[in-house]
Amino acid sequence: MESRARIGGHPIHPMLVPFPIALWTTSFVADVIFYFQRNSSFLFVAKFLLAAGILGALGAAVVGFIDWMAIKDQGAKKVANWHARLNMLALILFLLSFFFRLGRYGGLVGHHLTIPFCLSAAGVILISISGYLGGELAYRYGIGLSLKAGAPVE
Repeated sequence: MESRARIGGHPIHPMLVPFPIALWTTSFVADVIFYFQRNSSFLFVAKFLLAAGILGALGAAVVGFIDWMAIKDQGAKKVANWHARLNMLALILFLLSFFFRLGRYGGLVGHHLTIPFCLSAAGVILISISGYLGGELAYRYGIGLSLKAGAPVE
């Protein structure tokens, strides 16, 4: 199924998803480094990586929704629904993690950042599972692919 949201014949959703994945994962890595180094700069970096990942995820979600509406195959739709649910849940977890890092709420968890750290860890696990499902959509069901006449299909 060819993507409806595309630029120059290329689907936009797969172009955008690496950004929130990389930003959120790097934010989590900054949290882990903070636990060992106790350098508050890592907390600052983690917070802004979370925010950038949230913005990137919103952009990816818009074009992902456009592609989701065009899916007709029931098997692909079921996988796409789980992919979307996991991504929405991950976005909520990362939003909460970001919220707990803000100004007056930073004191709620202190320098240990247990709540935001756990929320981010759960979010990274969810986007990993969701990324696998996204691969299933692309490589098993051909979502987002544009097959030319005569091209082999496996």
